[in-house]
Amino acid sequence: MGIWEQPSTARFLTAAYGPTLFASFGYGAAIPMIAIQAKELGATLGIAAFVAALTGVGQLVADLPAGVIAERFGERRPLMIACLLDAVVLAAAFWAHSLWLFACLVFVHGCSGAVFALARQTYLTVAVPLKYRARAMSSLGGVFRVGNVLGPLAGAAITATHTTAHAFLLAAVMSLLAAIITVFMPDLPTNNTAAQVARESIWTILYQHRRMFISLGMAMLSLSLIRAARQTILPLWCDQHGLNISTTNLVYAASMAPDVLLFFPGGMIMDRLGRFWVSVPTMFAMSLGFAVLPFATTLLPIIAVAVWLGISNGVSAGIFATLGADLSPSIGRAQFLSGWRVFGDIGTALGPGVISFVTLFAPLSVAAGVLAAIGVAGGLRFCTQLPRRGALSPSVPEE
Repeated sequence: MGIWEQPSTARFLTAAYGPTLFASFGYGAAIPMIAIQAKELGATLGIAAFVAALTGVGQLVADLPAGVIAERFGERRPLMIACLLDAVVLAAAFWAHSLWLFACLVFVHGCSGAVFALARQTYLTVAVPLKYRARAMSSLGGVFRVGNVLGPLAGAAITATHTTAHAFLLAAVMSLLAAIITVFMPDLPTNNTAAQVARESIWTILYQHRRMFISLGMAMLSLSLIRAARQTILPLWCDQHGLNISTTNLVYAASMAPDVLLFFPGGMIMDRLGRFWVSVPTMFAMSLGFAVLPFATTLLPIIAVAVWLGISNGVSAGIFATLGADLSPSIGRAQFLSGWRVFGDIGTALGPGVISFVTLFAPLSVAAGVLAAIGVAGGLRFCTQLPRRGALSPSVPEE
């Protein structure tokens, strides 16, 4: 019987999802302001998008070390340290007056996020029975999205009367609260034999599962790419069309709101019908949203496209973590999941990076078209890799 089914469920749910709620609240307040703050510090449009991409770069750099840390020290302590580090970094971002210092802080913010995300995913993978897995993971994604709705709303209220940098101070407070909640998180039982084998070499584990990483990993990379691109292109699109900071925050929140409504139905679909039936529709629907974005030049059409992107993405909340949990082996689970997260975080880094690169040579509308094409390619990849029914089986090591 897993923790999910035990009498301590209420405590478990609070401890498992509470840190994510607070951290994502701060994340939602800060993320849409990164590109805007970079511009206020003197960045061009392309450089602002590059600074925004550093969150994903930091996550990517820290992914594999996060797997080693989680395997050696468990989930609770790394989670607490990651939240505390994030609080310090975000507070420093509030005071930063140099573009390059601000960029470095954004990078470290991404590093702490990698440890946080890996610890959360590993914890739920072990704690929750398979029959509830997709709902648990989608709920984790849903809680993150709740924070991403409330955070921009709070950010809009703060930036309406204060500077853009105050959004980072709010995020720092939220990360500190997330660290406090981890004190009440129950520890998981450990498998000392499995952990010892896994500690021998993270590279061995990644090599043993290389074919799986190449096949499904590339599909997940494209999904993460267009998800991250949405978070960057919407604020830049609003700014380009003359919307003020507070209105930009509201547009961003409007895009995240449907995610809150659809995450649990999406989890039920994954548990009852299969992972295919949320992955493929999400890719093609988001591609359509990016394709029509260049035609949205005033407030109401921009909001409409933002909401459509939110609806398209909302049903797939938790799909990345669910597929990783399905495929993860019992031995070296944390290292495996850290490798799995590399592909997602490459996409997270490339999303704003694609926008940055394209806008060096073409308008922002062309970048939207490129994102639409990437989404279609990823959707076709999912069509060939995912079974039409049920969950995936754990990845089998290869020689």
